[in-house]
Amino acid sequence: MGPAWRGAGGTRNEFGRATVVNPYVPILALTAIAGGFAVFSITAGALSGPKRYNRAKLDAYECGIEPSPHAAGHGRFPVKYYLVAMLFIIFDIESVFLLPFAVGFDNLGVFALVEMVLFVVTVFVAYAYVWRRGGLEWD
Repeated sequence: MGPAWRGAGGTRNEFGRATVVNPYVPILALTAIAGGFAVFSITAGALSGPKRYNRAKLDAYECGIEPSPHAAGHGRFPVKYYLVAMLFIIFDIESVFLLPFAVGFDNLGVFALVEMVLFVVTVFVAYAYVWRRGGLEWD
């Protein structure tokens, strides 16, 4: 009758007994809703989409270049694409670390400030190295 049974997410049945709801039921319900929405979206798109294809509909939209069946350079991409992707990941991870630090800055103290400054300096040293080596210049 006290708050112990209420904290577990349970309710009282018609006999006055406490019932406990499985904590995975809401997760399973949301997963079912998401799956149903995905199936509905794909089905609705297939049913309501265009049925008659012609050359104008199959052309690339506003790119100005005719698509070729094979990529330039026999399917190889320049290394600079991967370098830019890795730089994006590095700065994305930096922002992931900076946000919790900014939120809890009042409780962390000077030690955390020093550690975060060292982290940012390390990331910017790597950024300066890549910039100096010409990794951000497009050919």
